Order: sequence, then C-alpha cells, then structure tokens
Amino acid sequence: MELRQLAYFVAVAEERNFTRAAARLHISQSGVSAQIRRLESEVGAELFDRTARSVTLTPAGEAALGHARAALAAAGAVGRSVGELTGLIRGRLTVGMVAGCTVTPFFDGLAAFHRAHPGVELRLLEDNSDRLIEAVRTGGVDLALVGTAALELEGLDTWTVISERLVVAVPHDHALARCRRVTLREAAAHPLVCMPPGTGLRTVLDGVCAEQGIEPRIALQAGAAEAVAALARRGLGVAVLSESMAAACQDGLTVRLIDDVRAPALLALVRRRTGDPAVRALSAHCRGAFTGAAGPVAVDAPATPGGP
Repeated sequence: MELRQLAYFVAVAEERNFTRAAARLHISQSGVSAQIRRLESEVGAELFDRTARSVTLTPAGEAALGHARAALAAAGAVGRSVGELTGLIRGRLTVGMVAGCTVTPFFDGLAAFHRAHPGVELRLLEDNSDRLIEAVRTGGVDLALVGTAALELEGLDTWTVISERLVVAVPHDHALARCRRVTLREAAAHPLVCMPPGTGLRTVLDGVCAEQGIEPRIALQAGAAEAVAALARRGLGVAVLSESMAAACQDGLTVRLIDDVRAPALLALVRRRTGDPAVRALSAHCRGAFTGAAGPVAVDAPATPGGP
C-alpha cells in the first residue's frame, strides 16, 4: 500500500468522480483507476460502487476513508517537521540583552547554539528591559534576557534565571553602614542612585515605594550596576541594586538588605509562544547553560509560569 494510492482514493471519494479526481491530481484518469484497483486488491474489498453517473463509497470504502486521511496527514506532518529542523541550518535570530549584562551563562548559551547551528546568524541587541519585552511581543526580537518585576508576562513564555531581593550599597563611613537592618523608608531618606526607568530593578523599586507611599529622591541614574556602585562609592547617593549586582561590585561599599522589601527583582529569558524551531533551540541552549545541563534541554519542553 502506497501513500500515492491513498491520495488517489481520497481524491475520488471527495470528488465522487474519477475524471474530476484525475484533473485534481494532474494525472490521467486511467492512472487513477489503475491505482484504485491495486489498492482494492491489497485490502481485499471494493472501495467504490461505480455507475455511469456517479461513484460512491462502499461500506468498506467508508471505513477506510478516515484512516486514509489520517495517514496522509501524518505523512505531511513528518515532512513539515523535517523541514522545520533543516530550517535551523540557515537564517537569522535577533537576541535581546538587558543593558550592562555580564551574566556569563547567557553568553555560554549563545555560544553553544552557534556551535550547534553555525548557519544561523545571531544579532545581539542591547536595550532596557521594557523596550526589549515589547520588541519580543512584536517580533522584532526572538529571545531576550530582561529584568522584570513579574513572574509572568502577558503573551510571552517567561523563564526566571535569577530572583533576588533589593539591597542598598553605601561607603563604609555612611550612616546606613552602621545599621544592621535598613528599611525602605530609611534608605529613601537619602538621595538614591539606581537604574533608570524601564529596567526591571527600577520597576520593583518604584512599585514598593508606591506601596509604602514613599517618594524617593533619585539623585543619579545609570544603566550598569558597576556605574551605580561607583557613583555611590563616591558619596553621590545610596545605591539600590540586587544582591548579585552588589556582590559583584562591593569593593569599598557596605551592603545591606532592604529589610521590609520582599518583592524580588527578576532576571528572565522571554520569548513569544512560537513553533519556530530555531527560537525553541536557542531558548533550550540558553536554559541549558543556566541550569548547568550537559546539553540543551528538549526544544519542545512545554512552557510553565516562570519558564519558556
């Protein structure tokens, strides 16, 4: 039994006429008739009642039609799947990265993807998180590493990389350095140095200040954690950072958790909910790099809240 025979069988069943089926298939009527006879011989039953005016399905034909359609659909799916996978060999993906990113597992994931699929060109775009998230939604960016205050972003698959609390960082001789515990209100009593609007950390800071009815004095803003810390180190304000940001640049600074702020600052991978195999593979390699997997996770792994 051949797929070609099943295709001819379905065409005749749907057209109810050998001549119209042959025209639809772009072959001769005799060719269709010959293949149908061979199929009937193989299944051991007549599939059509043939009269001068019409062709109708026999009970055997009725029983076989659904299975024939399913077999053709399955064969088509195989072809599409293979086509998608071979499509990974060529093309271009745009990857977004929050400004000032120094998260090396992300770079490791990009490198692993490039080694596996060298024919795919990677374009790297650095921007603030709000703009990157919108670019992912509109299709301008395929995958992005962003800072966010939300575990889930509407319409996007989101996988949390880091979830950390906010801290302040001040010079060792600053008044807050002598406090064992620092509240948000105590920190906001001083000029603050922080990330600009549109970044995940700033979104968290603005949100918790609004909840407590605090209007912070933002003295200076910088897009990189090192710059925020450097400004605080020189006495220009109290730095507000995440735990890992502060740990990476705490020389000359005393770091304290903001004790009454539990809302975390998140770093996350985001992508559209797409069947594009290249995007799925890139996401898998990046997730594998962050989890320390020996190889990338399965590209078809389902998305869950907090995971692409």
